[in-house]
Amino acid sequence: RQKQSLKSRKSCAMTETVVEHIDILIIGAGPVGMTLHLALAAGGQKSLLVDRRPRESHQNDPRALALSYGARQLLEQINAWPTRAATPIETIHISQKGGFGRTLIDRSEHALPALGYVVRYRDLAAALATQLSAEALLDAVEILDITPADDHVSVSLRHAGALRKIQTQLLVHAEGTPGDDPAVKVSDYHQHAVIAEITPLPPLQGEGRGGDGSHHPAHQHRAWERFTPDGPLALLPLGNEYSVVFTLPPAKADAVMAMDDTAFTAALQNQFGNRMRFAKPGPRSRFPLFLRMRKKLVQGNEIWIGNTAQTLHPVSGQGFNLGIRDAWQLAEILLKNGVDRSSLSTYAASRRLDRQGCAFFTDQIVRTFSNDFGPLKLARGLGLLAL
Repeated sequence: RQKQSLKSRKSCAMTETVVEHIDILIIGAGPVGMTLHLALAAGGQKSLLVDRRPRESHQNDPRALALSYGARQLLEQINAWPTRAATPIETIHISQKGGFGRTLIDRSEHALPALGYVVRYRDLAAALATQLSAEALLDAVEILDITPADDHVSVSLRHAGALRKIQTQLLVHAEGTPGDDPAVKVSDYHQHAVIAEITPLPPLQGEGRGGDGSHHPAHQHRAWERFTPDGPLALLPLGNEYSVVFTLPPAKADAVMAMDDTAFTAALQNQFGNRMRFAKPGPRSRFPLFLRMRKKLVQGNEIWIGNTAQTLHPVSGQGFNLGIRDAWQLAEILLKNGVDRSSLSTYAASRRLDRQGCAFFTDQIVRTFSNDFGPLKLARGLGLLAL
């Protein structure tokens, strides 16, 4: 009986899950989560990334990201700027369909090498991932339970078939978009974004070469924002192609997704106008558009950043840049003040103006421009001319 009891105790000891203690646990190893981890590491603060997806899942992501020059400056500080994969935006042309007025913004007016950049999601994620140490990320994780306590958060998960329990001083949510969460205010734009890549045809009379004979892409590094009654249409230079964000009401998005390539190109041409011609569209995907704003960024020892904190309309490309600034500012505050609740309160207060300002700006642009109301069209034209 003594031998059996000893064997039983050994069996229990072998199956009991050991609690791991970690200062900062980040759920989500997308670009925002990785930026936070690397910014903390640059200041000497350890953190652990966990992600539900396998490590290589970002390789098939079809999205293109519009990054500001400021985002480039931040990412360069952690050696994660994908120089060869980033296409610079040198000019931005803004106009409205069926109305007068336009604005042209040029990098030279601001003494910048570029107004912004277009990067494929997978290329940015790969540039960040190359900076991670081998032990920095647990991928293909199943999160089983999150239990807040007075001074920590306990997270139970399964990784590589083994159960693990982690106790952390700070849990950072940086993965995914919030769904049915009473803590998140949701506004439906009743629009869908159809995204694809398409080839701009070269200019006539051999104008695709610079004065030194060097080749320039047909898009000439110009981005277009074209406002239509159906919603904004954006063309972003990406390599030699354009990344298209074609915003439409759901029924029209259904029709566009069902078109063959010839019909899709014609529909895009009709919406854009005759300033440029297009050919060879790539595969299309779509997603519905909402404004989601989390009411409180901090709850106990948990904090939300990036898309988990706010999801904006893609017009003017503000959302991802806002997420990068979330990660950077949180890292700065934690490195300066330490990992405690007062730091989290400081962070939430410091982000209020930026996130609310970006949300208000993009929301008002969409609501002001996505209509065909005559007097408003006149006011928009005057505004574009003034700008």
